[in-house]
Amino acid sequence: MRHCIYPGTFDPITYGHMDVLARAARLFEHVTVAIAENPGKAPLFTAEERFAMVRPNVAQFSNVVVVGFDGLLVEFARSHKADAIIRGLRALSDFEFEFNMALMNRHLQPHIETLFVMPNEQFSYTSSTLVKQVAKYGGDVTHFVPPNVASELKKAFQTARHLS
Repeated sequence: MRHCIYPGTFDPITYGHMDVLARAARLFEHVTVAIAENPGKAPLFTAEERFAMVRPNVAQFSNVVVVGFDGLLVEFARSHKADAIIRGLRALSDFEFEFNMALMNRHLQPHIETLFVMPNEQFSYTSSTLVKQVAKYGGDVTHFVPPNVASELKKAFQTARHLS
């Protein structure tokens, strides 16, 4: 059975992430969405909140599961018997970082391939960081994230505004 890991912080999950996931779900028999703890990135949402936003949006895929992980991605992939890691590339600016990461992962676990998938061009400029910035200032993010995520972003930033 062909199995891939689709890792990310998903803070929050966007339609760009969903597009890459849909492509992975067509290419692989089993896809594990691996939500990274990654406290160094100072996520807006806790791991539990990110799980709660991701799970209903991946329910449409019968071959996808969502789990959390901390530590080296390739060790996680090895322990889950994955054949590949899927990474989305939005623009050339993503490539250098992702290329170096893929080479390091190959050095650590040579049998696990990294595959780069480009999302639909309508999502090529969408990032979780930009979506959070738009939401922070009250902008409409409904074209970039699923409805449950837009609602959580609105709540998070309304709460932050009330606390200031």
